Amino acid sequence: MGITLYALDGCPYCEKVHDALEEAGVEYETEWVEALHSERNEVKRVSGQRSVPVLIDEDRGVTMNESDNILRYVEGTLTAA
Repeated sequence: MGITLYALDGCPYCEKVHDALEEAGVEYETEWVEALHSERNEVKRVSGQRSVPVLIDEDRGVTMNESDNILRYVEGTLTAA
């Protein structure tokens, strides 16, 4: 499965998503981003914005941001997978 999570160390929203992915047993890769928004060019390239967390599910063609949306996706789609 090709799942990537763009996250910032110490970000509570990112930590919630990490925890949900771990609890669901989902294999994923974390791309750690810079603290400065202006330095998050990779996040902007893949998602169109610079805030995190951002989840990329290459297998399903899904790119999403906002931790609440990602948590619903993990619970409803990735947990069932």
